[in-house]
Parts: sequence; structure tokens; C-alpha cells
Amino acid sequence: MSTYSAPLKDMRFAIKELAGLAEVSSLPGCEEVNAELVDAVLEEAARFAQDVLEPLNRDGDRQGSKLADGKVISPRGFKEAYQRFIEAGWNGLSGQTQYGGQGLPHIVAMPVQEMWNSANMSFCLAPMLTSGVLEALKHHGSPEQRKTYLPKLTSGEWCGTMNLTEPQAGSDLSAVRTRAVREGGHYRIRGTKIFITWGEHDMAENIVHLVLARTPDAPEGVKGISLFIVPKFVPKADGSPGEMNDVKCVSIERKLGIHASPTCVLAYGDEKGAVGYLVGEENRGLEYMFTMMNHARLGVGMEGVALAERAYQHALEYAKTRVQGREIGQRSGDRVTIIHHPDVRRMLMSMRAQTEAMRALAYFAAAMLDKAGHHPDPAQQHSSQALLDLLTPIVKGWCTEQAVEIASTGIQVHGGMGFVEETGAAQYLRDARITTIYEGTTGIQANDLIGRKVAYEKGATAFEVIEAMRQIDAQLAEGGEELASMRVNLREAVDGLGAATRWLVENYAQNPKAAAGVSVPYLKLFGTVAGGWLMARAALVAQHKLSEPGADEDFLQAKLATARFYAEHVLPQAAPLAREVTRGAASVLALDPGRF
Repeated sequence: MSTYSAPLKDMRFAIKELAGLAEVSSLPGCEEVNAELVDAVLEEAARFAQDVLEPLNRDGDRQGSKLADGKVISPRGFKEAYQRFIEAGWNGLSGQTQYGGQGLPHIVAMPVQEMWNSANMSFCLAPMLTSGVLEALKHHGSPEQRKTYLPKLTSGEWCGTMNLTEPQAGSDLSAVRTRAVREGGHYRIRGTKIFITWGEHDMAENIVHLVLARTPDAPEGVKGISLFIVPKFVPKADGSPGEMNDVKCVSIERKLGIHASPTCVLAYGDEKGAVGYLVGEENRGLEYMFTMMNHARLGVGMEGVALAERAYQHALEYAKTRVQGREIGQRSGDRVTIIHHPDVRRMLMSMRAQTEAMRALAYFAAAMLDKAGHHPDPAQQHSSQALLDLLTPIVKGWCTEQAVEIASTGIQVHGGMGFVEETGAAQYLRDARITTIYEGTTGIQANDLIGRKVAYEKGATAFEVIEAMRQIDAQLAEGGEELASMRVNLREAVDGLGAATRWLVENYAQNPKAAAGVSVPYLKLFGTVAGGWLMARAALVAQHKLSEPGADEDFLQAKLATARFYAEHVLPQAAPLAREVTRGAASVLALDPGRF
């Protein structure tokens, strides 16, 4: 059984060379974040992931969380690990210093999240949701709410969740029926929410639910949704947990994966009504919740990177130890481990190359999040926010879709043993499968991308990114034969992305259904090409660094080989995806629903 080892060299490379650590370090409030600090944080986080979280992963998957008398009991060791997690200050890594956080930028926090999710995704879902609640209350909570909740959420003493989905609503939040009736200085909440990750558990002393609900006179649709804080235990005047609120876990789901993470059905107001506190203004709840959701979507994209890395490491270890057959072309001699077989090497390179590209894109987006929040120039803030908005559905959608593919390839590397739970390979596929669904399915991400992010601004930000991709062509030309195929394949892929973007801009307004029909291929196209652009940049850096004294030749040569594989085996997928976007919309809608 393989164990997780954080890919620190590639993480440092992506942070420093591709995401732009130096630029983030120059931002106000980030001046102390230098390479030495980043290395220290990553190394300590790697130890925690490897020594504390990873050993609980398989056992937690087998045990699952258990529900008894309305209380959820977490798997063996989780509660103790969580206490170590918050005592070490990990929960407040990127939290505001005024509330006890360390104030580190996202370009550091996101890689740390990757390690924790590779080691134990089920565990890490709890702090990931807490960070989203922190983000929402930081921007939209009242001063009193921030004073009461942010210190405890930042420390991790209290956990947070978001409550959107209802049995009849699903992703259609306009159908939310949970009710909130004002009663003095608070509201009484009544309704049912489903699919609430870590909605009830025994790891923290309180759970802070952010709940979407309607007031009695609210307008229909999404414009009538408000956001409420509904704590498991209503805080006393001194901020400590008081009496238990009228919110109960009535069941937990039996799921394909993430077994250790309880996915709860929560009932609000079965008795006197749950006490809730309005966040901001009535009827602006969906707007506020999107602050949390967008933050969470980047986190889910990071989960995709993490599970892809873990599946790759697991498959690699198996390929290095599984002896089967002789090398191709040899009729005699010793049998070899399967990593010597060309097709196994192809699968491993596919897993490795895509994971490195996904990591680079996710870290690049994290840097945009930091620039959007800290850059002193309003124009730079605006452009960074626009780029972040564009990249968020791509990171969420593309990284998670590829994680499913990569985890499936990992099973294939194992052969029949991959289909057996004892080897552990299947867990990564089972766990990865949810990432394409929650926080908005890939289709929802894709519709957001083509509508709000591309068509709405006539492709302005998308075309800026495409132009940036074109600008490295001259540098690739100077790289000689070693980068020749990379240059050709990237240029063709960027041309395809440009053509597909123009098609969407020209056709979205008059035929949004047709555009929606090819939105997912467009999202995958954008992710594939963006990954290729960053891998090409990585190759340029690696080629340059090889000439420096003391260069890490093994790592840099491996980076060049991996980037070349991506260019020659992954980037060619862009051309058919581009044709699918520009020529395939009509066939999506050709068959009437009644004829299916």
C-alpha cells in the first residue's frame, strides 16, 4: 500500500515560476511572504498531511460517519486529528489577523489545501466549508456578527456549513421553500435542507450554518431569497455556545465516496423554530451566498488536483513494484515491473502531465485572488478580478472532470487489482466523482463561463488571455528543436480556442440554447489550452534553469519531458473540442425530448 508524499518540488515550482510568488509578495499585507516562508509552511503542512491525515484516510473510508439519536459520530481518530489541526493554527492560515488568523495569501493556502485533500479529502471538507463561511461573513456580516463568529470560525473551534439545496429544488435555488419569520431581533427558520456536508458532527463545539430561506412577503424566484446564520448552539452574550437550536440531523446519505464525511439531511424548526440571524439585507441572500460559493468552487477545483496527484502516486508505486511480463521485444530474461511497459508509461505520463497542468492553473487562479484583494492599483484589482471570475468555473469544472479521468486511469494501471477495494485505487475514483457535481455541476460551471464570463463582456477577458497565450510563441521558437512540437501544438490549440470563443460571442445572444449545448466542451477546451500554455511556460523556465549552476537536473529534465508529453498527447485534444463548439450545437438539440 503506497503512502502519500507531498510533491513539494513541483508545488514550489508552480508557486514561484508560474503563479508569480514575487508579484504577490510585493502586494500590501503580503510583504513578509518570501520563498523561505513558503517553503517552511509547505514542509510543515506536508508533515501534517503525511503523518496525521493520510493514516486516517483508508480507515475512515471503511468506517464512515455514523448517525445515532440525531448525533453524528466521526470515524475513529478524526476528532483527535481535528483538535491537532486547529491547535497547530492550520484553520486560520489565510484568516484575517484581527480575528486570530495568520493572514497568509491564497497562493500559499491553496497548495496547503492540496496536500490535505490528497491525504484525506473527507476530513478536509470540514475546514474548506468553514473558510467559505468566513469569507461570506467577512464581506456581508454585521460588525456584531463578525465579532461573535469570525474569531471562533478562524480558529476552527467552530465549523461552518452552507445550506442551499432542498429536496424539491436541487440546483434550482428559485424553488427554495425554507421559511424565515421575524421574531424580535432574530428570525424563526423552518424547512429541510439536504446534502449538507459535515452538517452535524462531534469534532467542533459549535456548527454555524448559513441557510437560504424566504421571508413571508419575499418575491418569488431567486430575488426573494435571504441568508441567515443558524448556529447549532445559540451563542450566549459572552459568545460561548448556549442552548441547542431547533435544528436536527434526521439522516445521513449512503454515498459512492467520501464516506468519512457525513452528508446530512437537516430539519429546521420541527419544534419552536430554529433561531436565525439575517445576514445583510432581506432578499439579497443569493448574492451573499455566491461569495461563499465562488470561494468554495476554487477549493473544489483544488480537490480535483489533490485527488489526481494521489491517484497518480498510488498508480506509480504499483507500477514500480508489480512484476509482470518481459520488456517488449524480449523473448527471454527476467520479468520486469510493469512501469517498463510502454502503455503503462503512457498512462502514467498522462496522469502526471495533466495533474501538473491542473496544479499550475489552480495556483495561477489563487494568485489572481490575492491580486484582486490586495493590489493597490484599482485597475489591476479590476483586471485580476475579471481574470479570476473567468478562471473560477474552469478550475472547478476542468480540474474535477480531469480528476475523474485520472483516477480512472489509475485503476487501469492496476489492471484487475484496481477494481478490488483492497488495493485502495478505487477510493480515489469514488471520492473524485462528487467533485464534478457539488458547488454546481460541470454543466452549471460551463453555462456560467459562457454566459456571465464570456458573452456578457463580449469575450474581452477571454481574448486577453488568448493573446497572452500567443505571446510566448516567440520564446518557444527560440527554444529550438526541444520545444518545436510544443510551439506547433500550442499555436494550433490557441487558434482553436480563439475560434470557439468568437463563435460563442457571435451566437450566444440570438441562440443561447445552442451555446449552452456546447458549453461543457468549451470549458474543457479552455482548461486544456490554459493547461498547455502554463506547461509551455514551465518548459521555458526549466530550459533556462538547466544552464544555471547547481541546477536540479533531474527535476528540470522531468519537467521538460512532462511538458512535451502534454503538448503532444493532451493539447491535440483541443482541435476536436473546438470543432465540437463551432459545429456541433445543432446536433445537441436535433432530437426532440419526446423522441428520446
